[in-house]
Amino acid sequence: MESNQTVSEPGRSTRFTALYTREYPRVHAFAHRRTGNGGEAEEIAAEVFRIAWEHELGGGETTPGWLFVTARNVLGNHYRSTTRLSELHRRIGEEVGRAATSPEDSTVLDTLDRLPGPHREVLLLSYWDGLTAAEAAAVLGCGTSAVWVRLHRARKAFREHYTSSGESA
Repeated sequence: MESNQTVSEPGRSTRFTALYTREYPRVHAFAHRRTGNGGEAEEIAAEVFRIAWEHELGGGETTPGWLFVTARNVLGNHYRSTTRLSELHRRIGEEVGRAATSPEDSTVLDTLDRLPGPHREVLLLSYWDGLTAAEAAAVLGCGTSAVWVRLHRARKAFREHYTSSGESA
């Protein structure tokens, strides 16, 4: 069995390389038409071919049609994460008394990056993931009341960091 895998591996790799060379421009164009962003399209196409390689290693057959179905699924995930990020920016902006001006409002992300890990985690669980206090408690391994206390402290820390970054800008 060991020698059989060794023999088939170069053939699989050659076949996959040919598929990649032939189909990457089409998958990239498909993603670019739907995102309007070259960088995002590259990331999506790369993810499609990463999934395709795993599919090949698992013994599946990767066809151009399979690649486009996979690309559509990866795009769906991309759209959902973009929507969640926009919602996170909006909700955090409201929480500090200032609506986020756009999804690209880097002040919110910079503020989140500057927070200690526990504060950032409870904010992300509550606002990004939309978990209830009980659900967040299960994730964090603490009680519901502890989540409310942590969330209060995290909001306060976020507000302080966010306000200080707004004053220095």
